[in-house]
Amino acid sequence: MEELIPLVNKLQDAFSSIGQSCHLDLPQIAVVGGQSAGKSSVLENFVGRDFLPRGSGIVTRRPLILQLIFSKTEYAEFLHCKSKKFTDFDEVRQEIEAETDRVTGTNKGISPVPINLRVYSPHVLNLTLIDLPGITKVPVGDQPQDIEYQIKDMILQFISRESSLILAVTPANMDLANSDALKMAKEVDPQGLRTIGVITKLDLMDEGTDARDVLENKLLPLRRGYIGVVNRSQKDIDGKKDIKAALAAERKFFLSHPAYRHMADRMGTPHLQKVLNQQLTNHIRETLPSLRSKLQSQLLSLEKEVEEYKNFRPDDPTRKTKALLQMVQQFGVDFEKRIEGSGDQVDTLELSGGARINRIFHERFPFELVKMEFDEKDLRREISYAIKNIHGVRQVSAQIGSSGGRGLAHGGTGLFTPDLAFEAIVKKQVVKLKEPCLKCVDLVIQELINTVRQCTSKLGSYPRLREETERIVTTHIREREGKTKDQILLLIDIELSYINTNHEDFIGFANAQQRNTQTNKKRAIPNQVIRRGWLTINNISIMKGGSKEYWFVLTAESLSWYKDEEEKEKKYMLPLDNLKIRDVEKGFMSNKHVFAIFNTEQRNVYKDLRQIELACDSQEDVDSWKASFLRAGVYPEKDQTENEDGAQENTFSMDPQLERQVETIRNLVDSYVGIINKSIRDLMPKTIMHLMINNTKDFIHSELLAYLYSSADQSSLMEESADQAQRRDDMLRMYHALKEALNIIGDISTSTVSTPVPPPVDDTWLQ
Repeated sequence: MEELIPLVNKLQDAFSSIGQSCHLDLPQIAVVGGQSAGKSSVLENFVGRDFLPRGSGIVTRRPLILQLIFSKTEYAEFLHCKSKKFTDFDEVRQEIEAETDRVTGTNKGISPVPINLRVYSPHVLNLTLIDLPGITKVPVGDQPQDIEYQIKDMILQFISRESSLILAVTPANMDLANSDALKMAKEVDPQGLRTIGVITKLDLMDEGTDARDVLENKLLPLRRGYIGVVNRSQKDIDGKKDIKAALAAERKFFLSHPAYRHMADRMGTPHLQKVLNQQLTNHIRETLPSLRSKLQSQLLSLEKEVEEYKNFRPDDPTRKTKALLQMVQQFGVDFEKRIEGSGDQVDTLELSGGARINRIFHERFPFELVKMEFDEKDLRREISYAIKNIHGVRQVSAQIGSSGGRGLAHGGTGLFTPDLAFEAIVKKQVVKLKEPCLKCVDLVIQELINTVRQCTSKLGSYPRLREETERIVTTHIREREGKTKDQILLLIDIELSYINTNHEDFIGFANAQQRNTQTNKKRAIPNQVIRRGWLTINNISIMKGGSKEYWFVLTAESLSWYKDEEEKEKKYMLPLDNLKIRDVEKGFMSNKHVFAIFNTEQRNVYKDLRQIELACDSQEDVDSWKASFLRAGVYPEKDQTENEDGAQENTFSMDPQLERQVETIRNLVDSYVGIINKSIRDLMPKTIMHLMINNTKDFIHSELLAYLYSSADQSSLMEESADQAQRRDDMLRMYHALKEALNIIGDISTSTVSTPVPPPVDDTWLQ
C-alpha cells in the first residue's frame, strides 16, 4: 500500500481544498470463507494491528465493516460510540466483542447488523474491508435452524457489489473442492475478475502433503490465482507474538519449505497486499478519466470569470471609472429594453415593464373610464333639477316646449334653454374624469419604479452604487409625477373651459330630439373579432357536465364558444344585444376569478341560466376580458344600491314636456362626453409617455452619471460588497486547486503501472 497512499492522499487534499470530495470509490475488500479459516487474521495483517476477536468456533458473528483512513495519528472509533477515540487496540477488541454480544446475545447467535469501525493510521490506504461471519452448516447454541442460509444471504449482500473484491479464504488442511468460499465467489463473479484465492494454514498440513498444485493454479485454476499465507497460531496470539515477527516467520516458512521455495516471492501476506494494491491502482486509473473530465469542465466554466480577476487591483481608480461608466450605461440600455421591448433576450416568464404599461394604457384605463359611467336615474334627476333651477322662480310650464326645434344656443327668458343645463351637466361629468386619469399615472409610476428596481439588480456587486442609482432615478420619477399630473389636470381644465358644440362628431340639438338611445348603439365592424381565449363556464350544474373550459371568440356582434381553439365545433353563439357584465364573488374553495354576463331584459342568457359566470386564472385576465367586452359595447352593470329615500323621491312625476327635454339633454350629454372620453383616451398615454417615460429615459442617459458623481465620491460608490470580494477570492482559490488536482491526475496516470487482467483459465470445475 505504501506507494498508493501518498498519491491518493495528494488527490484527496487537492479536492478538499476545492471543497469537494474526491469520489474514488475504492473497491471494498470482502473476506469470505468457512468458519475458522483465518479470515480475521488475514485482515489484521493488512492493518498491522491486533484488534479482532479470535478463537475457535464462531467468533465473528456480525459483519464488521472496517474503514481504513489515512491520517497522521493512529486511533480507532466506532460508529455506535462516535465520541470515544480508542488508541489501545486491545480495547477495540473488547468493544467489538461487547457490541457483538449486545445484539446477538452471548450464546453464538448471529446478526446481519454490521459493526462499523474506523481505523485512522499513517500506514493504511483509504480502504473498506469487510470481515464476514464464517460459513457454517450446523446450528449451535442459540443459532436458528437456517443458520447456513442466513449467513449465505448476509455474505451475498456484501460480495454482489460490482465494486467489491472477494478474498476467498480456504484453509489448506481442507479439500479445496469443498470450499464454500470459492463456490459463493463463483456465483457472483462467474468471470473470476474480482476473486482472489487465499490459502491459509499451510503450516498445518499433514506431513508429506502440500498445496503446491493449488498454489501453482493447476488443480482448480482461478483467473487471478491463489496466494498462500501463514497466520499466527492461537498459541502465538495468546503469547502476544507481534505481527512483524509473524510476517518474518511466514517469509522464513516459504523460503525453507521445499514445495514452495521456488515461488516464495509470490506467497505471503506482503504479496497479497501487493496484488490488492495493484487491483486498487487499476481501479483508481479507471476512475481517473471521468474525474479528470469533471475537473476540466469546472475549470473551463471558471476560466472566463477568472480572466476578469487575474489582473484585478481593487484600488485602481481607472478600473473603477471604467466599471462605473459601464454599469451606468448598461443600466440605461436595460431600462430602455424593458420599456421599449427588444428582440434579444426576451423575458418569457413575465410581462416586462413596457408591456405592463401598455396594458394600463389600453385595457385598464379605458375600463376605469367606462366604469365611472353615470347612473341613468341620477343623471335624469340631475338634468331635470338643472332645467328647473335655471328657470328659478319663472317656471312657465305653458311655454316650455314652444321653442322646440331651434338651435342649441337659444336664449329667451322662461323659455327652454338647454345650453345652460347641458353645460352644467357636461362639466360635472368631465370633472369625474380626473380620478381615473390620476389613477392611471399612479399605476404607470409603480411599473416604472419596479422596472428601475429590476434593472439595478445587476449592480448588486456594488451595493452603494445600486442604492444611489435607485434613489436618484426614483426621485426623478417622483418629481416628474407632479409635472405629469399637473399637465393631465390641465388637459381636463382645458376641456372644461370651452364646451365646443360645433365639434363635427357632436350630434347637435335637432338630432338629439329625434334620437332614440337604443337604435343608435354604435358598433364596430360587425364580424370583426375582438378577442379569443380560454375561459371556464363556472355555473353549469354537475348534472349537466359541471364547469368546463371552452375556447371563446368575442366579435362586435356576438360571443361564441367552441370545444377548442381549432374553432371547428361551435357550442353556442350569444348575440351581444342587451347584455351587461357584473362582478361575481370569488368562490370559497375556488382560486379562480369570476365575472358574469347577464341580460338586462331579465331573459335567460344560455339554456336555463339567467347569467353565465366566466372564470379566469387571475384578476388581470378578468380586467383584460372586461376591457375587450367594452370594445364590443358590453358595459359593466351600475351599482344597484339606490338608497331608499332616494328611490322614493325618484318617483317624482315629470310632465311629458319636461320628460322630452330631459331626454334631449341626456342625448346631448352622452354625445359630448363620448367625444371628450375619446380625446382623453388618446391624449393620456401620449402625455405620460412624453412627460414621464421618455423624460426618465433621457435623464438616465444624459444626467444620471453627473448626479452619481455629485452624490458621493467614486471610490465609495464602487466599494465592492463583501460577498463579491469573498466570491472573487474563493474563485481564484478554486481555480488554482483545480489546476493542481489536474496536474496530480496527470502524474498518477504516468507514474502508476496498470497490470493487465490475467488470461481466463479453465474453470469448468466450478460450474
